[in-house]
Amino acid sequence: MKLINHCLPLISILILNSCNIKKTEVSASLKNSYKDDFYIGTALSADQIEEKNAKEDSLICREFNAITAENIMKSMFVHPQKDKYDFTLSDKFVAFGEKNKMFIHGHTLIWHSQLAPWMEKIKDSIEMKAFMKDHITTIVSQYKGRINSWDVVNEALNEDGTLRKSVFLNTLGEDYLVDAFKLAAAADPKVDLYYNDYNLEDPAKREGVIRLVKKIKAAGGKIDGVGSQGHWQLDSPSLEEIEKSILAYSALGVKVAFTELDITVLPNPWDLKGADVNQNFEGNAKMNPYPEILPDSVQTKLAQRYADIFKLFLKHKDKISRVTFWGVHDRQSWLNDWPIKGRTNYPLLFDKELQPKKAYNSVMQLKEAKK
Repeated sequence: MKLINHCLPLISILILNSCNIKKTEVSASLKNSYKDDFYIGTALSADQIEEKNAKEDSLICREFNAITAENIMKSMFVHPQKDKYDFTLSDKFVAFGEKNKMFIHGHTLIWHSQLAPWMEKIKDSIEMKAFMKDHITTIVSQYKGRINSWDVVNEALNEDGTLRKSVFLNTLGEDYLVDAFKLAAAADPKVDLYYNDYNLEDPAKREGVIRLVKKIKAAGGKIDGVGSQGHWQLDSPSLEEIEKSILAYSALGVKVAFTELDITVLPNPWDLKGADVNQNFEGNAKMNPYPEILPDSVQTKLAQRYADIFKLFLKHKDKISRVTFWGVHDRQSWLNDWPIKGRTNYPLLFDKELQPKKAYNSVMQLKEAKK
């Protein structure tokens, strides 16, 4: 028998709740400014899901109307053993979104990284098929009608657009991609299903995504969108390549989402691009130039970069379903430890003290100028 640790969240009877904002209050915020354009989302850590910091709770509820779980729905956490699922934090995550009337995005069902150790040992195709069916069906069914969209497959492509050698490809061949989307659709026919990856603005990888989406559709699979992670830099990728990608994916008849947006202000070793979490490098002072504070000149560059990007998003708002930042504030960002541990990065719109940065103001001003 399958053991499911299914701890439903208790209904709070506390009068003071940072997310209980009166309906009559309409404050200036990202979600309010962009409510007619696309969802504005953020990724939540385990502590944020458990509402351990009232100031963070208040910021999340004020600024965002969509949420993604940063880590807790990944395979190693939600399915730690072959015969055991743990939905404790996932339940709290979904309940948080429902309580605050947010768009809820599930991340992620099939990914080669952050697998439970037992999953990596699967060598047999029959065993892998059984695992995928059980894993996808159980998790998607658990939240049927409650989660609005899923990253069904995450990061399945190499930089040249070919399929990544993973435990899934090695055991099942490329048909595992079609199977994953079919299984998710069977478990919840109404939920939106996405393919999610990084560097999707690069021409070769873009062509790989186009082939992948066409293959899934041709085989009778349901795919509703492409999620472009948007782990970008101050000067790349170019706006032209981002725009080409929006147009190319939209032309396939799917939605486009920017799912993990952040902009590094730090140098990358050997011009590293992307978001392969398995890559780490030795650190030195040159690679951590702003350990205490971000210079105003760089703050200005970051603000302009965000303004340019959001101006492009607004131009194509009819094609874009959601823009989600990968984290709420700078202290939380995974980029402080990747690809070099212990650095101080400043990639988001709110600083480590939860204060809005110049970049926040630049994004808000785009909407205010149109009023």
